[in-house]
Amino acid sequence: MAADGPGVVAETIPASPGQDDLTAAVRAAQQGDEEAFRTLYRSVQPGLLRFLGVLVGGDAEDVASEAWLQIARDLPAFRGDGGAFRGWAATIGRNRATDHLRSQRRRPVQPTPIEVLADLVADHDTAGEALRSVSTEAAIALIAALPRDQAEAVLLRVVVGLDVKTAAGVLGKRSGAVRTAAYRGLHRLADLFEREGPPGGGATDPATGTLGATE
Repeated sequence: MAADGPGVVAETIPASPGQDDLTAAVRAAQQGDEEAFRTLYRSVQPGLLRFLGVLVGGDAEDVASEAWLQIARDLPAFRGDGGAFRGWAATIGRNRATDHLRSQRRRPVQPTPIEVLADLVADHDTAGEALRSVSTEAAIALIAALPRDQAEAVLLRVVVGLDVKTAAGVLGKRSGAVRTAAYRGLHRLADLFEREGPPGGGATDPATGTLGATE
């Protein structure tokens, strides 16, 4: 079963199908419908790629490709609706990211080029840009600077679009702990942006809404 290139970065987040439509796509993909699998890929990949980008940096595309290979292989045995599929895909991606980081720790450390560091966060990042457009690379970089538990909670709830219960399942934590981590992460970001100045504008991401969606 082939998707239209799990290793290809989605430049923009397409309109996300509703829960019922995503559930229908899961069912059809399990029966071998390649177009349905493409629907799953287009819906889940952008958020998954951003989530993995925080976990493994520039290797996110490779890790996402590995995740989608496993998703395609194990999809017939999956049980659940569209929301559960998002959580399942995020769990697979996170596991692949963990394996990737473990393998990297066994390799010699390579120095980071200084030009890479210069691209992480620009001086003009503002509260408005991050809170209203989490699809920007700058906003993702800012989220990545949060403590790991807060960053993962914010990404899963806001970028991947999981509910609290599903996000908690991905992280292996209680729902209350995930809700608290997301709340603290958002407030930490808000405090940072408030110190930097007023919002500079930006459009709401049509697929993920605003960072305040975790409340």
